[in-house]
Amino acid sequence: MSQPHTRTGALALAALGIVYGDIGTSPLYTMKEIFAGSHYPVPITHDNILGILSLIFWSLIIVVSLKYVAFIMRADNKGEGGIMALMALVLRGVPEGRKSSFLMLLGLFGAALFYGDGVITPAISVLSAVEGLEIAAPALKHWVIPITLIVLLGLFVFQRRGTGAVGRLFGPIMLLWFATLALLGAINVAAVPQVLGALDPTYAVRFFVHNPSLAFFSLGAVVLALTGAEALYADMGHFGRKPVQLAWFGFVLPALVLNYFGQGALLLSNPAAVQNPFYLLAPDWALYPMVALSTVATVIASQAVITGAYSITRQAIQLGYAPRMEIQHTSGEEMGQIYLPGINWTLLVAVIALVIGFGSSTNLAAAYGIAVTGTMVITSVLAYVVARTLWGWSRLAGATLLGGFLVVDCAYFSANIVKIHEGGWFPLVFGIGIYILLTTWKRGRQLLSQRLATESIPLDVFVKSVATGGVPTVPGTAVFMTNNPEVTPHALLHSLKHYKCLHQRMVILNVVPLDVPYVAENQRATVQRVNNQFWKVKVFFGFMDVPNLPESLAWCGEQGLDIDFMDTSFFLGRETLIPRLHSEMAFWREKLFIAMFRNAGSAATYFQLPPNRVVELGSQVVL
Repeated sequence: MSQPHTRTGALALAALGIVYGDIGTSPLYTMKEIFAGSHYPVPITHDNILGILSLIFWSLIIVVSLKYVAFIMRADNKGEGGIMALMALVLRGVPEGRKSSFLMLLGLFGAALFYGDGVITPAISVLSAVEGLEIAAPALKHWVIPITLIVLLGLFVFQRRGTGAVGRLFGPIMLLWFATLALLGAINVAAVPQVLGALDPTYAVRFFVHNPSLAFFSLGAVVLALTGAEALYADMGHFGRKPVQLAWFGFVLPALVLNYFGQGALLLSNPAAVQNPFYLLAPDWALYPMVALSTVATVIASQAVITGAYSITRQAIQLGYAPRMEIQHTSGEEMGQIYLPGINWTLLVAVIALVIGFGSSTNLAAAYGIAVTGTMVITSVLAYVVARTLWGWSRLAGATLLGGFLVVDCAYFSANIVKIHEGGWFPLVFGIGIYILLTTWKRGRQLLSQRLATESIPLDVFVKSVATGGVPTVPGTAVFMTNNPEVTPHALLHSLKHYKCLHQRMVILNVVPLDVPYVAENQRATVQRVNNQFWKVKVFFGFMDVPNLPESLAWCGEQGLDIDFMDTSFFLGRETLIPRLHSEMAFWREKLFIAMFRNAGSAATYFQLPPNRVVELGSQVVL
């Protein structure tokens, strides 16, 4: 086998562990919720079982295979996928205005819903796996919740160690998992081969024709088979499009279909197995090993979602939608392996509250679909805009393909709306809360910039005035960070006011976030010489880059600005914000923004500045 094919195969194996954990553990609860869930359970009949299986199979083909794997994955932002990367593509193709603002807010809400998914996935996945104990040993039923909480607590505590060491095990373990799914399914399909008739889409059509209301409401549970589809797109940057596609078509899809059809075959021969058709696929002697393997698989699935929450938070910070937070890098080799303590413990508290509050995977299933289907709808809308503006598709071509996907997405979303009162409210409330935080931070930063601009002096005016004013100079280099390189940084004005002098070299530093994932090292910085004393420097970071200013500023030497960090001081502004009534932002949002601003991480830590070379100068700003 040639080396490129070997590498693709290795990446496809790794993708099994990271990308497909969520959708790969859906068989644990999907069929159970369809036929025995608390929300409109489908009666167990021959036609209903084949209709549901046909619906699951063709949903996997249309939504996952065609929409995500074949189409949406083409909308990559220089190799990176996910709702934030897609939103950046959209804003690149749409002129600034009301339309771009609406699409930006739509993308932000889709990202906010992802956090809701990130809370529910660990809760329902681990809980459904541990519930297998009820089948293996009914006397252990009261231990399900405590064991689930112990597993989840261990999962989140472990995050600070990073996933590099165990990450290599994820692929082989999930390979075993999917092989087990396929084997158990195939054994039961062989016993009842007529279940394969559900591959015919007419069974799904007849299910809708004969039971329209029941079929519609069943979509609220059928969508559980699709949870994790967004991860195929979001995690594409880790492995590339081809390995992800190879893993899906070559292994994951066949294994999932065999297992779902195996569960359907079991229900046809033994309707009483509806209490947990997944675990009852296995012989009695294999129940405990299956519970153990399922628990490990769900931990891996949860790991992928938690890591995704870290990644999307870093993207939001880089793009200016979230305050700076502490980001720890858990690997010296893989910069994608990061840990955000604030996000980690927030997710843990929310997950524990969910497990205790809902108490079972059946109750949690009602909450699951809203976040997933909402993100699917938003992804289809944004992908249509990308196809029209960046790919040059005609309106007819875009509407035909994306319109078809959107109809399916909206059908699933509307079927889940009726479950709001049974738990679907949680991801909506959680998502709306995150959305408010993201938009409040963005608007608050804009308002703060406006306030600072009204009190600023144009930089060229300031440079001319100090050049002729006889201001004393001291040796060394002073770096002043600013959002607008055309005006004098407030920290510079305060420094001159207090110290009555300037440094021999004054560097006005502007960090520019770009809507691309990575910036090449040799394109990291640009230098503009203003006069013999003042320099303007722009440093560029992509939304997946690790912001390290000392490393980036080292590239300035190639453009005539050599910076000796032992002789350099970094001056940062530290504003104290004061709210006021009748501002451009609601008073309660001002208070919220001020609280976020006060608790935001230090710029010195975020940009990895040497602590002993940083000077912070404070000022008060009335919003």
